[in-house]
Amino acid sequence: MLHHKGYTGVVEFDDEANIFHGEVLHVNDVITFQGTSVEELRNAFVESVEDYLAFCAERGEEPEKPFSGQFLLRVSPELHRKISLGAHIRQTSLNAFVTQAVQEKLLQMQI
Repeated sequence: MLHHKGYTGVVEFDDEANIFHGEVLHVNDVITFQGTSVEELRNAFVESVEDYLAFCAERGEEPEKPFSGQFLLRVSPELHRKISLGAHIRQTSLNAFVTQAVQEKLLQMQI
C-alpha cells in the first residue's frame, strides 16, 4: 500500500502487460496510477493524488476525504452495557474506551 496526504493506494501487477497499476481506496472518485518500477509507481501515485487535489481546487470543490474520523457502530445491548461499564471503571468516555480497545487490537495485528 502507498500513502500520501491521508490517501491510500493499492497496487497490483499485470503480468501480461508487465506493469504495476493501482487505485486510490475509499473515495468515490476514480483515481488510478501506474508504473513499471516501484519508484515510478510511487511517483505516479503521489502525482495522481496531487492532480486530484488540484482539480478539486480549480473547480472550487472540496476533495473527498477517505475518512471523516466518525463511523456508526452497532452492537448488541449487552455488549453496549459492558462497554459502558468498562468505560466507567476506567473513568473515561465511551468513545475513548472503544478507541483504545480498537487501537490495542490493531497493534496486535501490526496494522
